[in-house]
Amino acid sequence: MTDDRLEEIELRLLLEAMYQYYGYDFREYARSSLLRRIWHRASEEGLTTISALQDRILHDPAVLERLLLDLSISVTSMFRDPTFYRALRTKVIPLLRTYPFIRVWNAGCATGEETYSLAILFHEEGLGDRTRIYATDINDVVLKQAREGVFPLDKMREYTENYIRSGGTAAFSDYYKVFGEKVRFDPSLVDQVVFAQHNLVSDAAFNEFHLVVCRNVMIYFDRSLQDKVHGLLHNSLVRFGVLALGHKESIRFTSYADSYEEIDAAEKLYRRAA
Repeated sequence: MTDDRLEEIELRLLLEAMYQYYGYDFREYARSSLLRRIWHRASEEGLTTISALQDRILHDPAVLERLLLDLSISVTSMFRDPTFYRALRTKVIPLLRTYPFIRVWNAGCATGEETYSLAILFHEEGLGDRTRIYATDINDVVLKQAREGVFPLDKMREYTENYIRSGGTAAFSDYYKVFGEKVRFDPSLVDQVVFAQHNLVSDAAFNEFHLVVCRNVMIYFDRSLQDKVHGLLHNSLVRFGVLALGHKESIRFTSYADSYEEIDAAEKLYRRAA
């Protein structure tokens, strides 16, 4: 048996074990990214095979927690891709103003940078009090970090530049206080935010939203899983609700491509039409 074939068998057994025992389903994630992260975790744990990592995960939940962090955290920053937030302000906010109450789903919120960015934007547009943001992620550990709103001080220059380029209308430093090498964002920003665990792969729709922001999450899924998740997102939008994807993502080639109208093709903003 070739090493590649053995590796694939071990990988399948590990993913099945995680699903059967813990309920985490990574079976349809893109293989190359998945393998890279799993081997990284095996190496960090001092292990030389995926089978050994499977044994450790099944008998030590702390190891599972560390692997989940490896698998679920993507690169993120506040006001990442400033042109996206500028398009959100100019092209989507006017649509959302027509609703008496706005529900937003930030799917795959990770450690909360995107959630706080959205909360600041809605606050500056005068919609904070009538907007409820549901920020979800598969991982409870990162959700805890997101709830706290604490970020490294050394990231603030980058975040401030992003904020200014995104069309921010205030002084970014007014939104946080410095504590040593950390900053904490004003807790009132997330008074209308619900942080909750949700698995895009296996959980169902839980509300109807006027805006769904699911950016840079599906790049880790294979084609069939992307289509499945697009079904969930589509079913979670009200008619004429807006879907926001990452720059490297698209609804093209999915079963739902004809169900949307483009608001901004470059910024991957789509409006549900059917």
